[in-house]
Amino acid sequence: MRLALLTDLHANREAVEACLAHAQQQRVDQYAFTGDFVGYGADPAWVVCTVMDYVAHGAVAVRGNHDHAVTQPARPQMHAEAREVIAWTGGQLDAGQLAFLAALPLTHKNGNAYFVHASAHAPERWEYVTDLDAAERSIRASGSRIVFSGHVHAPALYRRADDGRMGRHVPAAGEAVRLQPQHQYLVLPGAVGQPRDQNNAACYAIFDDAAREIQYFRVPYDHGAAARKVIAAGLPIVFAMRLIEGI
Repeated sequence: MRLALLTDLHANREAVEACLAHAQQQRVDQYAFTGDFVGYGADPAWVVCTVMDYVAHGAVAVRGNHDHAVTQPARPQMHAEAREVIAWTGGQLDAGQLAFLAALPLTHKNGNAYFVHASAHAPERWEYVTDLDAAERSIRASGSRIVFSGHVHAPALYRRADDGRMGRHVPAAGEAVRLQPQHQYLVLPGAVGQPRDQNNAACYAIFDDAAREIQYFRVPYDHGAAARKVIAAGLPIVFAMRLIEGI
């Protein structure tokens, strides 16, 4: 099975459409969405409706911190501009879309695969996996061979070898990485809707379980149109600039 991995869609219709179209061209069999469907962007209703449709057809979806925030009282840890967008987003979603986000699980396990937005170690704390120690905590807590997550908005691949040694690799666009059966892995596909690695092209990945291979993709899209929508909606201009600059 070829599984498309999309995370941090962040209400960016243009980026989501581009990645889904690209994945279809890659003969994908199924989809997994690892959270943050709303926040930052100007098309939350369209993105949530799209994810709902994919889930209705068998896709995996788990809850991100922005999805959680739009259905719960605001968290003081979230910075003021993000809280402003969350408040606006709540008014853009209907009751069914809000109920869908509220009902999403924090984690999902399917065989040897584990899906979570942030870290499998206390997923409700929304820990950022940005180093070897955090990656090892998530891998060990998952009890799985492979963890698929997001939250950090940049692509990366962590490996825990059978002797316990940890390693990290930042894959190039289009690069396919063969996974060894004796090791454990944590896959960060990068953000669809708001990349932050100084590249404004949308990110996603495909996992081929038969070939035991993960391939990372960068998909150009009309980030200018997405940024103009953010400004037109009256949302903080910083989120429009991030789409242009990829930071």
